[in-house]
Amino acid sequence: MNQELRQHIEKIVSLTDEEFDFVLSHFNQKRFLKHQFLIQEGDTVDNDFFIINGLLKASHRNEENKEHILQFATEGSWITDPQAYHNQTKATLNIQCLEDGNSLFITLDNKEKLCNSLQKMDSFFRKKTTKEYILLQRRILCLISNNAKNRYEDLLKQYPSLIQRVPKTMIASYLGVSRETLSRLATS
Repeated sequence: MNQELRQHIEKIVSLTDEEFDFVLSHFNQKRFLKHQFLIQEGDTVDNDFFIINGLLKASHRNEENKEHILQFATEGSWITDPQAYHNQTKATLNIQCLEDGNSLFITLDNKEKLCNSLQKMDSFFRKKTTKEYILLQRRILCLISNNAKNRYEDLLKQYPSLIQRVPKTMIASYLGVSRETLSRLATS
C-alpha cells in the first residue's frame, strides 16, 4: 500500500528511503466499505484521502434533492471537500464509497507540518494542487462549452474503465445529462 503512495509522489518529486519514511509517518490508513460515507454535508473535514484501491464519488445534492457528481476518485487519486478541508469549515460535499477499498489519509495539520519540514513535499502538494486546478478548469470549460457527446467522449478518455464500474445514472449526473441522453450517447 505504501508503494502506491511513493510511486505517486515520485511522479513529481524524488525521495530517499528516509524521506519517504518521514512522509509516511504523517499519514494514516483507512479501509472503507461500499456505500460508506467518508464525508457528509455538514461534517467537519479533517482528512485528504489518497485512494490505493476502490472507487469514490464527490457529490452535492441541490434543494430538489438532485445529485450532482463533481468527481470520481479511482486508484491513485485524491479526494476530499477542499473548501472545508483547507478553510476548516463544514462540508458542502458528500464523499461516498462506490466500492470497498483502501486509502491513506493526511490531516491538514500533518500536511502543514510535513510541508514545513520537507521542501520536496511542499513542492509536491503545490504541483499536485495546480494540476487539480487545471483539471477542474478543463472540466468546467467542457461542461459549459461542449455538447453532451463531447463531454461523454472526454469522460471516456479521462476514466476509461469507469463505465464498467459505475451505474449509468451516476455517469449521467457527472456529465449533466439525463439517463436517456446517456443511453443515446453510449449507443452512437
